[in-house]
Amino acid sequence: MAESKDMSQLSIGEFYGNRSIFITGATGFIGKVLVEKILRCCPGVERLYLLMRPSKGQSVDYRLREFIQNEIFSKVKEQQPKGMEKVTAVTGDITMPQLGLSSSDFQLLIENVSVVFHSAATIRFNEELKTALVMNVKGPMELLEICRKMKHLVAFVHVSTAFNNLDREKIKEEVYYNPNVNPVKLIEYLDGLGDETLKNMTPELVGECPNTYVYTKGLAEQLLETKRGSVPLAIVRPSIVTAAESEPFPGWVDNMNGATGVIAGIGNGFIRVLKVKNNLVGDCIPVDYPINLLIAVAWFIATRRPSGVPVYSCTTVHRNPLTWGTLKHWVLQSWLKFPTKDMLWYPSVHYITNNLSLKINQTLFHYLPAYLMDLFMLATGKRAKWVRLYMKADKAISSLEFFTTHQWRFISDNPIHLLEEMTTKDREMFYFDVRNINWQSYLENYILGIRQFTLKDDPTTLPAARTNLKRLYMAQLCIPLLLSIVIVFVFKSLLLSFILYHGKTICFVTEIFSFHI
Repeated sequence: MAESKDMSQLSIGEFYGNRSIFITGATGFIGKVLVEKILRCCPGVERLYLLMRPSKGQSVDYRLREFIQNEIFSKVKEQQPKGMEKVTAVTGDITMPQLGLSSSDFQLLIENVSVVFHSAATIRFNEELKTALVMNVKGPMELLEICRKMKHLVAFVHVSTAFNNLDREKIKEEVYYNPNVNPVKLIEYLDGLGDETLKNMTPELVGECPNTYVYTKGLAEQLLETKRGSVPLAIVRPSIVTAAESEPFPGWVDNMNGATGVIAGIGNGFIRVLKVKNNLVGDCIPVDYPINLLIAVAWFIATRRPSGVPVYSCTTVHRNPLTWGTLKHWVLQSWLKFPTKDMLWYPSVHYITNNLSLKINQTLFHYLPAYLMDLFMLATGKRAKWVRLYMKADKAISSLEFFTTHQWRFISDNPIHLLEEMTTKDREMFYFDVRNINWQSYLENYILGIRQFTLKDDPTTLPAARTNLKRLYMAQLCIPLLLSIVIVFVFKSLLLSFILYHGKTICFVTEIFSFHI
């Protein structure tokens, strides 16, 4: 192993030479990018052990084969032809005691692993508290106990989130504690509660936290720091993780979760109204930045052995702020430049903060067209779907509204200090200086990435998509005109009816009075 050399003199690539690494959450968005980066840029690494569980009738072996075939690893296969042979799956489950590892796999890990990255978590904001506690709190604690037994462990890096401790406007790089709550005793107490009791107590327990995800991630930090003992632990807090800036490919993203789903919905005309405060700073971070930071943090705590538990805020609000208004501008400009082939309507979106105005606009721009489209589909013998899709989308988007209508100042000093410890070559290869992000070019690549990797739009469809965009633009101009004509026609008809009705009434009354006179 690299320990035979002077650890403090090792570059990042040298540090990972001959090391075995254990990664949880490897099949997720962040996990895939982490595996790819290590294999490609740390070619001397000995082995990557990935925690995987059988899923939907698929064995772990099958899932590993599918994982290795993912397009994200194309550069690894070109540059390191035998790199993928270093990947080994170990069967387990983050929700089970001792992670559900067999005795042989458990022994394999404690004998060989020296670096651990923990990124497995449930990221559903509206998750039941019991499930969120098992995944986001008990899982890390089970992993901590395994780390404690590893014979060669030099670094355990836990992926948290910037969005905990949101009762503060300014959030520093430290683990915050509630002075009135002992996190260890709290978990012991919650373990003894029934499902229904815990569900009923959730609002009181979560308190000012916007959801169970934020609550449990903050609780996990407290427990890990409290119980770590001598385990070399560091915490990395990314904000809203979005598509890659550069690696593995510009704009790479493999899911429609969170911000990506909303941006894609704007691009195809599905989403036209959002509850967002235009002038607030939204904190997005390209996925390659926290990945590079994770790799560098493990190197740093192993080679420098800092005291305590260092916390790294991987955010942009402090160093390179981007307002929601600016994001909207560049997103729309990019969609108009590179439209998707399957547009429902001309890409546009209105930011609204008033709840009544939001409901009115959602009715006009989302649900009214949805009901009309469903009526048409039913009339043509097809299954109605649009109202259901909008209801599902609104439920997902509403969970983001707390974050798009509030702002925090995440202090991000530790990543800058870490950069100062790195060589020039390492800073270039494992870049995470958010001050260098050009938001305009990044968001353009983001749109191209959504188009290519999630919507699966072939580049050859771009001319047809642009033609369709022009048609939709003309339709957008014509529809208000047609509506105005319809309104004028209806008003004119009503006015004529009123005049005719009341004219006859006046004549009738006049005749009666004339007869009596």
